[in-house]
Amino acid sequence: MTTPDSVQGLDLRRVQLVRKAVLLVAILLVVALAAITQSIGGETEWHGGLETLGMASMVVCIVGRTWCSLYIGGRKKAEIVDRGPYSISRNPLYVFSFLGAFGMGAQTGSATIAGLFVLIAVLVFAATVRREEAWLADAFGPTYAAYVARTPRFWPDFSKWRDQETIEVQPRFFLTTLRDGLVMLLAFPLFEGLEHFQKIGWLRVLFSLP
Repeated sequence: MTTPDSVQGLDLRRVQLVRKAVLLVAILLVVALAAITQSIGGETEWHGGLETLGMASMVVCIVGRTWCSLYIGGRKKAEIVDRGPYSISRNPLYVFSFLGAFGMGAQTGSATIAGLFVLIAVLVFAATVRREEAWLADAFGPTYAAYVARTPRFWPDFSKWRDQETIEVQPRFFLTTLRDGLVMLLAFPLFEGLEHFQKIGWLRVLFSLP
């Protein structure tokens, strides 16, 4: 028999699947744009510096998302997690994902494409968050309302930091989050490969981007 809770759970999973599909399509379109463009001036110091900053952002993203998973893994549908990173932001996983999106795009050496990656992430995650918040409000009522009232949706408020001495970790969720984060690092060989193909003439550069 299907219960209201199971229906809500299925709806939440459906939202996540749609989010991943939209993200994939959007990222593929931006990768296609990167294949026919180059950063203005070619491989300048700015180009290399942006790539380095992007790599650092991806590392911070991977570490941050994995840290968040220690608190939220397996608990999202069972309780309101409001300790650690979730005490200063209701969606720290997504905040770190914004950094990761910038880092991936920055591997092109183009601030424009890095900005497009961030914009895609913000738009997709903002839509996802609205659906998740509706589900959480329905599932947890006043408890979630109180959490919303004291905790920012995205931008962290470090003055509200609260933690606990011990947490119960579920390795499966920790490892899944780590694996998903490491996939971001594929942006480096991907965009380096595109640049190489442009240099040898396999890909034609149509215009330059800042």
